[in-house]
Amino acid sequence: MAAGQAALLADSRVRPILSRMTEPPVHFDAVLHPHRSLSPRAFLIVMILVSGISFVGGMVFLLMGAWPVFGFFGLDVLLVYLAFKFNFRDGKRYERILLTDEALELRRVAPDGSETLSTLQPYWTRVLIDEAGCLLLRSHGRSLELGKFLIEEEKESFRAALEAALRVQRGARPA
Repeated sequence: MAAGQAALLADSRVRPILSRMTEPPVHFDAVLHPHRSLSPRAFLIVMILVSGISFVGGMVFLLMGAWPVFGFFGLDVLLVYLAFKFNFRDGKRYERILLTDEALELRRVAPDGSETLSTLQPYWTRVLIDEAGCLLLRSHGRSLELGKFLIEEEKESFRAALEAALRVQRGARPA
């Protein structure tokens, strides 16, 4: 190796470029997230409204002498808060689908950050939606369900896009 090449490889800005040049080309890269329509600001507004209504209702019962009901109104607020927090936590999950010449990877990331990686051979992989409406990757007798949180239209759109990318990838393979 020439001295100029050694200096080039030692340059930290060039190393990532060189490593990307040796990586297989990416034919498809998608990240699927569950839909969450309530923003953090809207969550705060909802909780203020629920708390206010529960407080006013609880005060009415407290003034009538039914003081235990006031505690149940507070319990309602706590349960609504916990339900939203669990929903937001679940919204942190996602699935990443990556198609290269060598593999079709399905990486699932759980809300706690744990990951599972499934790899399929793209030439034999089929993308389909079964009778139950599940989006499946099927290869060599093995089925992987993905996008459980997607609605039917999104599943069909994703299926068509991934199937098209698989067709292009299969046609681009050297003979």
